[in-house]
Amino acid sequence: MRVATDLPRAAAFDLDGTLIDTAPDLGAAANAMLDEMGGRQLGAQQLRTLIGGGITPLVRRALAAGLDVSEPDPAALALALALFTRFYGESLYERSNVYPGVVETLRTLARARVPMCCVTNKLSRFALPVLEAARLEDYLDFTVCADDPADRKPSPKLLFEACARLDIDPADLLYVGDSDADVLAGNAAGCRVVAVDYGYGDRASLERAKPAHIVGDIRKILERDHG
Repeated sequence: MRVATDLPRAAAFDLDGTLIDTAPDLGAAANAMLDEMGGRQLGAQQLRTLIGGGITPLVRRALAAGLDVSEPDPAALALALALFTRFYGESLYERSNVYPGVVETLRTLARARVPMCCVTNKLSRFALPVLEAARLEDYLDFTVCADDPADRKPSPKLLFEACARLDIDPADLLYVGDSDADVLAGNAAGCRVVAVDYGYGDRASLERAKPAHIVGDIRKILERDHG
């Protein structure tokens, strides 16, 4: 691998679909929730397409699909959220895996003394234990989570917070994510954005959001020409 000499001043990473494939555990919790509520079980591939935007959108989409309704009623959604958070909290990192190349990338940036953080729509009560279980937290200076729904990407708020904590201008931050929401948030904040295409976002949506580059291997962010 040809590591560039002009690495970013700082780097931030999305979590689900970028650093860690969390879909297996999210899917298991969604199906356990549906089972409790009398819904049909959803396949792994369908569940992957429902991920994005945080826990509430995932549960809403899964409940609608599992109960075959266009929009679940508020009471059903509230129950579903309570069930999902319980089931997911009990098995945050039983089936999930760190994506290939992630540890190598973080280790290379750490050796180059590039500050790093995670910027995720995941709730902190889930994100922090997942990163710890995956043994990635030691590479990160901090994690910024969307505990306030108003902060969720594609809003740039989380990235502005990350830049403030890193004491850098947004233009000096490289943000890596897997969804159009990640790209839109990064672009709105004024960051340089590279998208990975192995996560939960589809290629067409990523292209429409206009990242600087789309890569199939996270290690490509270390190269000047991104492969």
